[in-house]
Amino acid sequence: MAARIRKGDTVIVISGKDKGKKGEVLRVLPERDAAIVSGINKVKRHVRPSQQNPNGGIVEIEHPIHLSKIMPVDPVTGKPTRIRFRINEDGKKVRIAVKSNTEIG
Repeated sequence: MAARIRKGDTVIVISGKDKGKKGEVLRVLPERDAAIVSGINKVKRHVRPSQQNPNGGIVEIEHPIHLSKIMPVDPVTGKPTRIRFRINEDGKKVRIAVKSNTEIG
């Protein structure tokens, strides 16, 4: 199945504790149907001291969020949109925002 959400896309959360927040996709995990989005689904972890973090303490990290809870942002309107695929004049398959009918990155 073609990827509707890809690394680097700007997405908006449509349900859950972070509903309404926007962020950039840092990584997509297709085997889990999830994505890691910057600033979304942050959790606190207690970390013991190490060479990378000599003081240890409590750090916030982003956990994966299910793909059904995020939608790509329309480049024209800035609102969430569904994705459609189309073959352009060069014969390449491109992603199209349904609301504004424009090509996405």
